[in-house]
Amino acid sequence: MATSRRISKVSSLIKREVSQMLLNEIKDDRVGAGMASVTEVQVSGDLQHVKIFVSIYGTPEAKAETMEGLRSSATFVRRQLGQRIRLRRTPEVLFLEDTSLERGDRMVHLLNKIGQERKSDLEE
Repeated sequence: MATSRRISKVSSLIKREVSQMLLNEIKDDRVGAGMASVTEVQVSGDLQHVKIFVSIYGTPEAKAETMEGLRSSATFVRRQLGQRIRLRRTPEVLFLEDTSLERGDRMVHLLNKIGQERKSDLEE
């Protein structure tokens, strides 16, 4: 079992490397359908599994297409991570869509709407 400091370090290394791969090295056209960025990386305690959360901007169709492309390129990403990061075993890679930014934007919109309604109620 790795220490939390080691897990944090491996997580940040993986995030940096996968971000670079998204920009320059993943050749799958589906990945370019929506603008994707790595928002978070969670590494298991034994460093055997990694969940990569990706935020995708675009239409729902583009998001689905991009996620499909990322999932199909998971073996390429794992192989590249194995070459770039010195670990005893290269972790299994799982891509997940991160919708927290959209949820946060929706909450801000709702709060602004409530604030405007209260303001108009006070004026009346």
